[in-house]
Amino acid sequence: MEMASISSSPRTVEEIFKDYSGRRAGVVRALTYDVDEFYKLCDPEKENLCLYGHPNDTWEVTLPAEEVPPELPEPALGINFARDGMNRKDWLSLVAVHSDSWLLSAAFYLGARLNRNERKRLFSMINDLPTVFEVVTERKPIKDKPSVDSGSKSRVSTKVRWIKLRGNEGQVKSNPKLAADESFEEDEDEHSETLCGSCGGNYNADEFWIGCDICERWFHGKCVKITPAKAESIKQYKCPSCSLKRSRQ
Repeated sequence: MEMASISSSPRTVEEIFKDYSGRRAGVVRALTYDVDEFYKLCDPEKENLCLYGHPNDTWEVTLPAEEVPPELPEPALGINFARDGMNRKDWLSLVAVHSDSWLLSAAFYLGARLNRNERKRLFSMINDLPTVFEVVTERKPIKDKPSVDSGSKSRVSTKVRWIKLRGNEGQVKSNPKLAADESFEEDEDEHSETLCGSCGGNYNADEFWIGCDICERWFHGKCVKITPAKAESIKQYKCPSCSLKRSRQ
């Protein structure tokens, strides 16, 4: 692997944040939805392994780069050695903490030429996202999402593009209208801290989201490969994690 010059790396705050977000999404996926595969790859019998997140939202467990110094600061070495000596959740939490440290280190390494205000803005953008540790340990509370219970309608803003599926009735409740009162602002606040169960990203009113009827977590449609049109034909939606759990029972 050829060593890339820092001059060819992301340079602006936006470019660096995009790089950070992609790497973070890859790490989050490894430690959540792809956790079984990740666990198997971290064989303690192998050499020092690292968890790398890549800018294109993918992840990889591999040996550290050979060049010294490496193109980027390196993730924690030897994460596989501790796998069997700890409780699985504790081990994943440990890897998550080290991954957060690496992601910040990589972002500010790429931002070496940023000025003070730009560094501050980059950190602010990064800090708006929950850490990998918060996502993995669920310490960043995922608020109760709009749902339909006891026959009453959800209180969801017409601007908020949520879809909650009701398996028992086989119909989709999408964007129910609100009365013209202060409830609009309340709902915007309610969903502003909602996190995608897949990538951990914050709620965005301009994106399509879908809720799992089993675990009641919410997801970007693109993260779980569900389009609004496809959602219309689903009577009861199960997220990838819940589908996997059901298939094993």
